[in-house]
Amino acid sequence: MNFDWLPSGDLTLLKSRAQLLAAIRQFFSERGVLEVETPLLSQGIGTDPQLAFFTTDYQLYPRRQTMYLQTSPEFAMKRLLAAGSGSIYQICKAFRNGETGRLHNPEFTLLEWYRVGFDLFDLMDEVEELVNAVFLPYRSLTCTHRVSYQSVFMQHTGLDALRFSLTDYSSYAEKTGLAEAITICGTSHALWLDFIFSHCVQPKLNDNALYLVYGYPACQSSLARLNAQNPEITDRVEVFIDGVELGNGYYELTDAREQDERFDREIAIRRLQGLPDVTKDVRLLQALESGLPDCAGIAIGLDRLLMRMTQSSSIDQVLAFPVAKA
Repeated sequence: MNFDWLPSGDLTLLKSRAQLLAAIRQFFSERGVLEVETPLLSQGIGTDPQLAFFTTDYQLYPRRQTMYLQTSPEFAMKRLLAAGSGSIYQICKAFRNGETGRLHNPEFTLLEWYRVGFDLFDLMDEVEELVNAVFLPYRSLTCTHRVSYQSVFMQHTGLDALRFSLTDYSSYAEKTGLAEAITICGTSHALWLDFIFSHCVQPKLNDNALYLVYGYPACQSSLARLNAQNPEITDRVEVFIDGVELGNGYYELTDAREQDERFDREIAIRRLQGLPDVTKDVRLLQALESGLPDCAGIAIGLDRLLMRMTQSSSIDQVLAFPVAKA
C-alpha cells in the first residue's frame, strides 16, 4: 500500500501551530493592532537579488498578464499604512522559489507587523515580548542579547564589518576553510558579510537565548533607513534563536526617492547576475510619496519559530504537507 498521501511530521504539532496562531492574535488584539489581509497574487514583486519568485499567467481573453506570488506582504501593507490604517499585522503564506531544506520550504507562513510611531528599539522591545509570550508553554529562554552587528561580527571573526578589505576577508576565509567565498563573493562587501555571518557568526548565537542583532552595515540596508547618527549603519534588526534566523525588521524607509534609487540599484545587480527581470513597484513608490507614517516593522517566519518552540530539527516536522508531499 502507498502511504505517500499521509501528512509529514508529528500531527500533535497541528495543535501547537493552532495555539501559536491564537497566541499571536491575542497578543496583538491586546495592543490594539489591526489584523489585515493583502493579496498573495500581485502585479508587482520585490527587486531584491537574493530572492527568487514564482510567476503565473493571468488570462482573461484576450488579455494575458504575468502575475507574481508574493515573497512578503510588505509592499501592500505599506500602502495600507500610507492610506491611514494605523498599526497593522498579518499572518499569511509567502512564496520563495528554489528554497528547500532543513530550514526552507518554498511555501511558508509569515507573521508581519508594522507599528506606527515605533523606532527600531521600540520594535525590539515588542519582539522580545511576543517571543517570550509564545515560547512560555514550551520552553524558557535564558535571556535576550541585544548586540550590534559590528560588535558580534568582530567578536567571532576578528573582522570589522564596516571596513571592507578584500585581503583581510580572503585571508580569513582561507584560514577557516571557506576559500570558496573568494569566488562566490568576489568584491561585493554585502555578499562577503552574508557569507561570513551565516557560516561563522550565526551558528554561535545558540545559548538558549533570544538574539536581536541590530545596526547592519549600510550596504545591507534593504528597506530600512540609514541611521541618523551614523550613516555607515542601517536601522535594521534580525532575530535569532539556536543559531536560526527567524525574522528581519526595519525602522522603515519613508523617502520615496531613496527607495526608487535602491530599486534601480537592485535591478542593475539582477541584470549583471543574469536574474529574471522585474519591474519596480510603482504603487509602493506612490504610497511613499503620499506619506508613509513614521513606523517600524518586522517579518517573522512562523514555521521556523514553531521549530524552535518545539525544538524540532527540520521544518518538515512542523508542516503537515511540505513541498515533497504537497
